[in-house]
Amino acid sequence: MADVLTGSLRFADPRDLADLRTYVTRAKSIDDGAVRLQAAGTVLAAYVCVLRPRALGDDTPTILGLRTSALAEEAAADVTVSLSSVLDRLARSGTDDVELPLPPTTVTESWAGIGAPRSGWAPLGEVSDAELASVAEAGIAEVARVVPEQAGAHMVAAARASVWGREMPGLQGVPAGAAFGAFALGFLGDGGHRLFRNGNWYRLSGSRGHILVRAGAGLGLSIAR
Repeated sequence: MADVLTGSLRFADPRDLADLRTYVTRAKSIDDGAVRLQAAGTVLAAYVCVLRPRALGDDTPTILGLRTSALAEEAAADVTVSLSSVLDRLARSGTDDVELPLPPTTVTESWAGIGAPRSGWAPLGEVSDAELASVAEAGIAEVARVVPEQAGAHMVAAARASVWGREMPGLQGVPAGAAFGAFALGFLGDGGHRLFRNGNWYRLSGSRGHILVRAGAGLGLSIAR
């Protein structure tokens, strides 16, 4: 049974609430699923799912987006709610509003139970936003090219797994889906993303957000330049 929620989150700046609306809107265009809202102190972490396996044997990597915002007052919350319910509440917000009422019910998503490390990340280098955009755009074009208009779910999943599960050039162990996530969530600009690793996790971090990738056991990573 879903939990019933009450209360709200109060942001430090109206622009942060507007940025959350843009972020959630982009996430919903990728996967009409959920967002995990994790508040600790005066920081809100909003996790969304970019890619994930849909069925047994699906090799699509698990890739999450993360964006943080400043809260006006300390809060403690960790809830997973539908993207649609958050957008419904954000649609009622004015340009000067700073409060997000929590949707009344939670949802269950398997990816939301996967906790990425908060510390212990080892830096591995940097990848330019231009390179990430190039990989993402090439992958989007390839998926569109190989998937027929009336393709079934299995064919679509197989194509996505093949394209987005492929390693990025020069980044052993990091799937192209990480570039797709940064591109689709609007994290790319004209700078770069720092690359980190913590065990089976990889993280691309830029000024606009983070992409988290949970790699399979035994995957190594090296940067070839």
